[in-house]
Amino acid sequence: MAHQWQGLINEYRERLPFKESDLVVTLYEGGTPLVPAPALSARVDAEVYVKVEGANPTGSFKDRGMTTAISQVKQTDTKIVAAASTGNTSASASAYAVAAGLESAVILPAGKIAMGKLAQAIVHGAKLVAVDGNFDDCLRITRELTDKYPVALVNSVNPYRLQGQKTAAFEIVDQLGDAPDIHVLPVGNAGNISAYWMGYNEYAGKKVSYSMGDSALNLPPVSTKVPQMWGVQAWNSAPFVLGAPVENPETIATAIRIGNPASWDYAVAARDDSGGWIDRVTDEQILEAQAILAAEVGVFVEPASAASIAGLLKAGEAGKVPAGAKIVCTVTGNGLKDTATALENRELDLDPIAPTLDAAVSLLGL
Repeated sequence: MAHQWQGLINEYRERLPFKESDLVVTLYEGGTPLVPAPALSARVDAEVYVKVEGANPTGSFKDRGMTTAISQVKQTDTKIVAAASTGNTSASASAYAVAAGLESAVILPAGKIAMGKLAQAIVHGAKLVAVDGNFDDCLRITRELTDKYPVALVNSVNPYRLQGQKTAAFEIVDQLGDAPDIHVLPVGNAGNISAYWMGYNEYAGKKVSYSMGDSALNLPPVSTKVPQMWGVQAWNSAPFVLGAPVENPETIATAIRIGNPASWDYAVAARDDSGGWIDRVTDEQILEAQAILAAEVGVFVEPASAASIAGLLKAGEAGKVPAGAKIVCTVTGNGLKDTATALENRELDLDPIAPTLDAAVSLLGL
């Protein structure tokens, strides 16, 4: 009988900070596709794969960290969770709170959330707090709230979030047989690049400073190497590239519109220790990459997800991609999260035709 995926905690429990007796809150996240991308491979003269995290239950990679964060909260007496969010975290936190029988509050930057993501938080019953400010203001408020009241913080500053997110690196190694040479990710709050770096190291039998426990050392190594970590930010939301926080970050890629990343030190370590880099791309490059991925690979992602593809293509054009390298690009969220942006500059001819085959054939030019 084929193996039925059990959710990432049950699949990788021996590498996570949960006992066999601990209650798990899961929507059967993880186990997402690693899709070969021949069109991208040809563009950069390498072997490129796309890790499609939009296939998670709420449509983004946030579910990986939310199953571990909410499962940890469920071991306590806390009944409310809170998160600052540019959209995907709010969708995930509210969904997993429902599954756990908890209440959720999401602190959002007013007017800067894609409607697909806001709709998810609403239908899952989250209490919404819209702030006249940016994500960094929302995170500050959320931290103060959870410090002073019996509310659990489930942003990526919660170490259990990174524990769940690191499992994507495990899956990639399991799927490829070893770690890739290069891993490319969008970078916003920087939790994901930090988590992947931890996961790759632990699968190679090593620890990073923020690993929890000795699980990485008590188990035999699975991989023989770790990849270079390449991070990609939006042009006007690029604190790592500029070397300082950005006070008023702006980009069409709302999920990475963050000026002061919470996981700053971890991300810098991932970049430097892996021999990688963090670069930035324009909104135009992001939208072009989004279109290329949809039209040539068959994967529709939200704009922030396409930053990793845009960064790879930019590196390829600059001759920075080693020939024949095995490369994985994480695309973090489903394109249905933000259809307005994807369709904004497209002209649609939806004038109805007569209900006949001849009319359809004529329109199709057959």
